[in-house]
Amino acid sequence: MNGIVQQQVGTEEAGLAEEPVIVRVSGVKKKYRDVTAVDHVDLEVRRGEFYTLLGPSGSGKTTTLRLIAGFEKPDQGLIELNGADVTKLPPYDRDINTVFQDYALFPHMSVAENVAYGLQTKGVPKDECKERVIEALRMVRLQNFGERKPAELSGGQRQRVGLARAIVNRPKVLLLDEPLGALDLKLRQEMQSELKRIQAEVKITFLYVTHDQEEALTMSDRIAIFNHGRIVQIGTPTDVYEKPADAFIASFVGTSNILHRHGKRFVLRPEKIRIAPLGQLFDEAGLHVEDGRILEAIYVGMFTRYVVALADGTEVTAVRQNFDRTTARFRDAAGTTVQVAWRPDNLFELQ
Repeated sequence: MNGIVQQQVGTEEAGLAEEPVIVRVSGVKKKYRDVTAVDHVDLEVRRGEFYTLLGPSGSGKTTTLRLIAGFEKPDQGLIELNGADVTKLPPYDRDINTVFQDYALFPHMSVAENVAYGLQTKGVPKDECKERVIEALRMVRLQNFGERKPAELSGGQRQRVGLARAIVNRPKVLLLDEPLGALDLKLRQEMQSELKRIQAEVKITFLYVTHDQEEALTMSDRIAIFNHGRIVQIGTPTDVYEKPADAFIASFVGTSNILHRHGKRFVLRPEKIRIAPLGQLFDEAGLHVEDGRILEAIYVGMFTRYVVALADGTEVTAVRQNFDRTTARFRDAAGTTVQVAWRPDNLFELQ
């Protein structure tokens, strides 16, 4: 599988290992002139899974989603939905709905009319349509907003309308293309919890695209990390954060320190590093301790971030929660000599 790191324990931890595969992408490739956007991608998504495609801009994640949706046709490879080959089918013949970043709501229609639109075009009976719209709005907590127009809603509420319009059709798979990208930070964090709650309630498979690592770690059962058109690692949020397959993943998913020791490379996360004044004893035996000098201290509210130069010239980033006043000693402490320490088992060797 092109050297992809696969961690099937991820689906077992999520309770989904025994569920059937509902989306299968096999050997899919897509080029635009001389640019290879997707390069032999393979992935399997199980029924009921919240599966995230994560990667930087231009990594191939959105193109992969568009191929699954049917908006693009692959140059080669196979796309299956619920065991059936849909590679050549148009979007309207696939049991899939897509939620976009811009929501694409009809401004002249009410919220309820927007949600009902897809059902009406399919000829769903009026009474059934009304019941399903009410239920979809209840799921997204907008049951009292049915008569409003999109212009009368906040950004987060419009996002929920777009979600309700998709789930009301009861698709086998819901594709979400960076749907929270237009929201401010606080609202985006609130909607992360809402999306996970809704997905658990409707029991629809979510295939979610984002470049935001926090979104991926917060909501996903499994994550496929893209780089240069390929999937470079698949695993649970814990897997990809604690055991990155390579230096790219270690640096892209959160912040990492790459240490060179004894001819090998190791990943050490900033929150695993302890920092203390020179000569102060740490309260745990067995720690690896090194001397260093603070180059920079950045106050970030809940914690302070330190850049420390070790004796061999390596620079590491450490974070310390601001839970007491002793942190204030380091806030303007550039040049201060300190000790840093970590447990040896917090080092993860890169292959």
